Amino acid sequence: MIRLPVLLCLFHLSAISNATTIVVKNIHELNTANKKAQPGDVIVLQNGEWNNVIIRLDCYGTKEKPILFKSQTAGKVLITGNSNLKIGGNFIVVDGLYFTNGYAGDEAVITYRIDNKQLANNCRITNTVIDNFNNPKRMDENYWVAFYGKNNQLDHCSFIDKKNMGVLLAVMLDDERSRDNFHLINHNYFGRRLPLGSNGGEIIRVGLSQHCQFNSNTSIKNNFFENCDGETEVISIKSCANKVEENVFKECQGSVVLRHGDNNLVASNYFLGNGKPGSGGVRVINKGQRVVSNIFYKCRGVDFRSPLAIMNGIPNSPAHRYVQVTNAQVTDNSFYECSPVTFGEGSDAERTLPPEDVILANNTFYNTRDSIIYIVYDDTKGIKFSNNKVSANIPQSLADGFTKTTLQKQRILSETVINAIKFPSIDNIALVEKQTFNNAGAKWFLKHPVANNKKLPVTNCTNTEEIYKLLATKEPVAIRLTGKEYVLSKPFVIGKDVQFTGDKKNPVRFVTGSILSVFVISKKGNLILSDLNIDGKNVKASNFISSDSNGYSDHYNLSIVNCSINNLDQENGCRNIFYAFKYMIADSIVMRNNSFTNNNCDFFIMNEEKEDKGYYNAEKISIGHNNFISQTGNLLDIYRGGIDESTLGPMLFFSHNKLSNCNTKGNDPLIKLTGVQLTSIFSNNFSACNSSAALIVYRDTVRARHNLEKNKFSGSGRIEKNQFVVERDNVIK
Repeated sequence: MIRLPVLLCLFHLSAISNATTIVVKNIHELNTANKKAQPGDVIVLQNGEWNNVIIRLDCYGTKEKPILFKSQTAGKVLITGNSNLKIGGNFIVVDGLYFTNGYAGDEAVITYRIDNKQLANNCRITNTVIDNFNNPKRMDENYWVAFYGKNNQLDHCSFIDKKNMGVLLAVMLDDERSRDNFHLINHNYFGRRLPLGSNGGEIIRVGLSQHCQFNSNTSIKNNFFENCDGETEVISIKSCANKVEENVFKECQGSVVLRHGDNNLVASNYFLGNGKPGSGGVRVINKGQRVVSNIFYKCRGVDFRSPLAIMNGIPNSPAHRYVQVTNAQVTDNSFYECSPVTFGEGSDAERTLPPEDVILANNTFYNTRDSIIYIVYDDTKGIKFSNNKVSANIPQSLADGFTKTTLQKQRILSETVINAIKFPSIDNIALVEKQTFNNAGAKWFLKHPVANNKKLPVTNCTNTEEIYKLLATKEPVAIRLTGKEYVLSKPFVIGKDVQFTGDKKNPVRFVTGSILSVFVISKKGNLILSDLNIDGKNVKASNFISSDSNGYSDHYNLSIVNCSINNLDQENGCRNIFYAFKYMIADSIVMRNNSFTNNNCDFFIMNEEKEDKGYYNAEKISIGHNNFISQTGNLLDIYRGGIDESTLGPMLFFSHNKLSNCNTKGNDPLIKLTGVQLTSIFSNNFSACNSSAALIVYRDTVRARHNLEKNKFSGSGRIEKNQFVVERDNVIK
């Protein structure tokens, strides 16, 4: 350790005379410095990689003389490996750390306590980044930040790419020492969170269901949320007396949800959906909530993700279920080109209590694209509508308190702002977005890395060993199959961007023993097969393509385009063309312009997530413009079980396909969709498919959206529909 006199005191503490600066170069020196630290001291962590470190800071500064732990250079102290940070003292400041290339296991990455006895109070973490610091397996749950104690702050930090289970930031109210905490979460950047495929994908949660009647008094202010798509709740409020103010939510497929607890405020925020499907706003439950002076811009979410959803409650509801909305105020908000807001959202046999003593006043609804501006699911007599202005062109017959009037299209790119944040306006969206973005997050961290769009050089491979060698490198690869036969002793493991191409005029044979799959898509895998003519008669692998069976937290993608895949046979051991193992999730699966002929095996199977907790294996599945000829086996089996309502997927688009003589064995349906949240099956031609059994079966336990449109069914099996299927212009012969 190197001890130096402080030359310049931080935080305007120029009166401090006895403080010292201590430079530490490893965890042992840091621990020693922590034990000896006195109010006003500055402990500098030397630049470099700090691998597998457990940092515990439990010293005590004062309000006038906090103890500062800072990186030598912001962003140059890399916390890697199995590492975490715990603070359990008073008036501690941590500045400039970079958590990357690692994970925290069962612990949170950052915790404002050492243990149950030592909580942090009056502590601050600033200018710090957690980047893709995920547990290796998706179902290994943890937080990135856990708040305990009182009067703690998190500011000017950046968080990006949380992929494993668990809330990113949790405010805990376990005991009296952490209630009425007055924490401040401000000027942070919360970046991309891909759809988790289950509950538990929130960015911020304040409280837990069992503590929801306690006051937290947490302030979430001036943060920038971008592409936070983990689940329906971007922020989940489960306590009382919190404030969500002056934040920007850009293209987030979710909402600020006042889930439990009372007397919370959502004010002066900008919800910039920008037309993105699923982009939400605010969902209201419980008592005394206020939603005031927010801008909702092109938010296109529906149902629970509506720009504004005022929910129904449950009679005699326990605090942790759905308490009736009462004594709420929704005033002075602007809705610009948004999908309809909803009143009595979630009304069903259990949620039967409509809102009461609600004021919805002085709101503006500008809309040129929709025919309605709200949807009513239950009685609205408990909502007092007053002085709400609506575009004159809306044909909907509106309740008293809504007035159709000429609303001028407001300027979007105005640079003239007066008190922009306090008085939100459509006019100042561009400037407010820019200002909030620039002032959020760690200054040294690039929020939007420059993408490398270089076209990959194509490498010709005539044999299997050449492919194995290319796949073992770190760099993305494009492989052209120029041989006729490839003998595999193990799968091609895809853990990066990999493209296989060929010449459709020349068939390619894969020869395998009893291995798992020809292609295994592992963590960070992005597999593209294009322009291949594949003869699978010598494939004895269980699957032609599968996800990795280890359930990694990193997502994957699969595209099969302009290929012919033929003669795969379960009699040889190949049971599936594509198989998804549980717990791993794909962002997208695309199969387009392909021909699948004479395959005696199942085609597309995603049915392992049988815990019935809302888990599923792919967010978007697009199967279009393909030919299926003489397919023997299940064509699609996609499963999402349980009654969880927090996720949007999976989404299936099955269109413009031609299916001829495709049949299952026994009485299985050809297409079985269980709990799939959104499907569109349109413009397909089914001929002589599964005529003695079900062709398509829909099974749902929660609300779903199914479109069955413009299909032709000739000599094919029955369709088992439910109340969520909308059928249009199908032809049955």
